Amino acid sequence: MNVNISALATPGVRKITPYQPGRPAEAVAAEFGIAKPIKLASNENPLGPSPQGIKAMQTVHNLARYPDGNGTVLKEKIAARHDLDVACITLGNGSNDILEFVCRAFVNPGDEVIFSRHAFAVYPLATRAVGGKPVETPALNWGCDLDAMRRVVTDRSKVIFIANPNNPTGTWLAAAELKSFLAEVPDHVIVVIDEAYAEYVTARVYPDYPDCTQWLADYSNLLVTRTFSKIFGLAGLRVGYGVSSPEIADYLNRVRQPFNVNSLAQAAAVGALDDDSHLRLSRETNQTGMAYLMDACTARGLNYIPSAGNFLAIDFSRPTQDLFEAMMQQGVIVRPIANYGMPDFLRVTIGTEDENQRFIEVMDKVLETGGLEANV
Repeated sequence: MNVNISALATPGVRKITPYQPGRPAEAVAAEFGIAKPIKLASNENPLGPSPQGIKAMQTVHNLARYPDGNGTVLKEKIAARHDLDVACITLGNGSNDILEFVCRAFVNPGDEVIFSRHAFAVYPLATRAVGGKPVETPALNWGCDLDAMRRVVTDRSKVIFIANPNNPTGTWLAAAELKSFLAEVPDHVIVVIDEAYAEYVTARVYPDYPDCTQWLADYSNLLVTRTFSKIFGLAGLRVGYGVSSPEIADYLNRVRQPFNVNSLAQAAAVGALDDDSHLRLSRETNQTGMAYLMDACTARGLNYIPSAGNFLAIDFSRPTQDLFEAMMQQGVIVRPIANYGMPDFLRVTIGTEDENQRFIEVMDKVLETGGLEANV
């Protein structure tokens, strides 16, 4: 008997295009016979995981037992870091988990979820999965246009997603404009500020960048997400969190699966939060590498979007799929972002000094031998 599986799937899921992750270095090495390809596609920390996080993880011995389903120690550590009550914390299997929780807990079929063009691909995925209606607003200078978001809020709006800094563009919003926006959002709309890259943003370079985890007392409809996958270097363990009012956290925890953060991830995250030297070195490496790539692009007449994250979106003024493939065959894995409405761009994670130099060398070679002309 032939069963029409598509007819059995929910309407929202039928509209979803599966998320496409970056190519693993191991797969590229096997396919092209490259000994040591470099991966600059997924915004991971090129220095690797926090040493203190690794040390803490090694204290976990009895893996036959389930993890602490409440994540007690980790939640206490996070709460202390942000000077919040433990009841404000929700743990996730990566911060993506929190994005899904908010849709599952608060979005009914037909409810509207607002996000900007060029925003993180998970926002529409999480929305459609629960039957919500994605509402994409126009971007402003590749970033979030808060005025455009204000204009589309209706009685059916339930959630607004804002990434700050934004992935894949690296654009960011200042404290004053974001506070003004939050003050005008109706009470029936939850605003999610996705701060996955917040730890890369320094007050010295971006004095007006806000830490929205400190605004919960002022905005009861605010939810802020953070992750250990970026600067802490724990992407392979999948652990993130949300901070919100206890009321929002209560509903998120009602849809959170039991034991969603494993024992190794909890231990590593606790250790990583105290690893100030790793955080400092990671920021310095990122700032130095960012300056190097921007200077290299400028010297070659390539435009780019100034970024507050650990990546740079580079404009080649023509579709980049063939450039991406040619670079991958040379052992350099970057990220084409046509699926974000940016077909002329490649997003490049800031790597180590050697990795950044290798990227520029391979880019130059491919531009020359592939007949691609830089934007001069």
